[in-house]
Amino acid sequence: MSYDKYYSEWIKNPLLFWDKKAKDISWIETYKETLYKSNNFYEWFHQGKLNTCYNCLDRHVENGKGEKVAIFYDSPLTNTKKKITYNNLLKKVSSLAASLNNLGVKKGDTVILYMPMIPEVIISMLACARIGAIHSVVFGGFAAEELASRISDVLPKIIISASCGLEPKRIINYKEILDKALSLSSHKPLKQIIYQRNQKFSELNMENDLSWHEFIDSSSSMKCVPVDSNEPLYILHTSGTTGIPKGIVRTNGGHAVALLNSMKMTYDISEDEVFWAASDVGWVVGHSYIVYAPLLLGCSTVLYEGKPVGTPDAGQFWRVISEYKVKTMFTAPTAIRAIKKEDADGRELKKYDLSNLKYIFLAGERADPESIKWTMEMTKKPVIDHWWQTETGWSIAGNFPQFGLFEIILGSTGKAAPGFQVKVLNDEGIELAPENMGNLAIKLPLPPGCSSAIWNDRDRFYEAYLKKFDGYYYTSDAGIIDKNGYISVMSRTDDIINCAGHRLSTGSIEEILTQHKDIAECAVVGINNELKGQVPIGLIVLNNSSINLEEKKVVKETINLVREKLGPVASYKKSLIVDNLPKTRSGKILRSTISKILNKEDYKVPATIEDINTLDLIKSLKL
Repeated sequence: MSYDKYYSEWIKNPLLFWDKKAKDISWIETYKETLYKSNNFYEWFHQGKLNTCYNCLDRHVENGKGEKVAIFYDSPLTNTKKKITYNNLLKKVSSLAASLNNLGVKKGDTVILYMPMIPEVIISMLACARIGAIHSVVFGGFAAEELASRISDVLPKIIISASCGLEPKRIINYKEILDKALSLSSHKPLKQIIYQRNQKFSELNMENDLSWHEFIDSSSSMKCVPVDSNEPLYILHTSGTTGIPKGIVRTNGGHAVALLNSMKMTYDISEDEVFWAASDVGWVVGHSYIVYAPLLLGCSTVLYEGKPVGTPDAGQFWRVISEYKVKTMFTAPTAIRAIKKEDADGRELKKYDLSNLKYIFLAGERADPESIKWTMEMTKKPVIDHWWQTETGWSIAGNFPQFGLFEIILGSTGKAAPGFQVKVLNDEGIELAPENMGNLAIKLPLPPGCSSAIWNDRDRFYEAYLKKFDGYYYTSDAGIIDKNGYISVMSRTDDIINCAGHRLSTGSIEEILTQHKDIAECAVVGINNELKGQVPIGLIVLNNSSINLEEKKVVKETINLVREKLGPVASYKKSLIVDNLPKTRSGKILRSTISKILNKEDYKVPATIEDINTLDLIKSLKL
């Protein structure tokens, strides 16, 4: 079946479409209604009962697949490799669930997980799901103040953590950060369970500290607790670059149905293959595609504790793909740019056998065409940019191998996924004709798997996402849809530059700049201008092999390139060469923060920043 026919089948009868998909999930009690609406809020698979952990583990074991590898764990930071079968994973999860339950953790209780990329974080997530407890993963290494704010929001009965996390050149003392966070928070959990890592043992000196190994009774087990389809599975606070973090709520039923469907539809994975999302469990990609979607399908997933470069070289992604016979890989554009910067000639890549690799998917921020072209040239594999958000939990748009790949258009995130009806609206909510840039919005109802609530503040979801355009979810992304349905996400709406009355996308200028052969990555921001309102400037990072070039020559070439490709309307007259760009730990460039610094405006240091020293580089720039 073609993509067009499949999409039109969904459009014609969306309830029947999702009803068919729901049959792939094991339900304890069948839902009463496929879709239930109350005011502005929707519930998928209304009053159905299931257990997500059962669907991830028990049913595969019951179907005779217990000895299949569930998790390939690979940590170049500790020189550790493990294979964890579905049998073994089920036993560990069941023992932890029973131990938590014996401690008093029940369905509906919240549990914070503050952990590194080790198997125990997946075990903890699934153990919570088994009980019906709501897990809230806080990215490992977040500062104490940020962890404290999430403790105060979630009010966890238990916190599960580890003695430390690892970076290429340092050990991060998680226990010390947790202790400080608890001192800052008025809420005190019943217990803190600490997994001791060999790289650093922590003194269990706080009241209610417990050792993971002493806490878990490995001889105990627990059956899955039935959970209502629309009860929360997890809370995940957005890692946005500004503002107060929002606790996005994901419910059980729609999440299971949507993610299981996406593994075949979006990523072309069967249960006998290996999938790797090179992300972190602390982000939504990690939740969806390191943990839940692969295990719902029953395939093998890779848990990687390392970096794309520096652990120890720029060939590690290709090594992992080769070693575990990965069919589909999903990573962020920033990881590709980091590899390209270190290994532009692909010498490290050429060391490895990528014959099992069929696709590379990118998401997280705009994928510049030059990085996609470089990756396709080096790997000889299709590289697919696709668009999604923490709030949706899976891709809004992409290219769908289940139907045979349609043409990859550089700069586009493909076409709308069946389930999503995407429109371009002007600021008054009127739909624009193809090829016009405006606000990207999704017609309600959102499909299964998407969030419809913010923890502790139901009205905030409506105010943030539904109020702006009646009948639509507001994505806060700006973009274009062409006459063939290809969607191009150009930038966040607050990254649009208004230059002498012309609305310019930072993404379109960045796309041009990265065409320069010596540029590894860049960020374009608007600088206040008395005459024109705003003018764009570019911050440019050079490839390692280009750092000895004459900077004035590169700067002049970039200015001419933008003038040639976009025209004088852009008023692009300044490029600045920098060593690095400030980013979140998930790889998003902090354009809003850069803009505020350069415009001498007040700004808040984002909690998600990867290297705070990069802000000093921006402050030192002379405009």
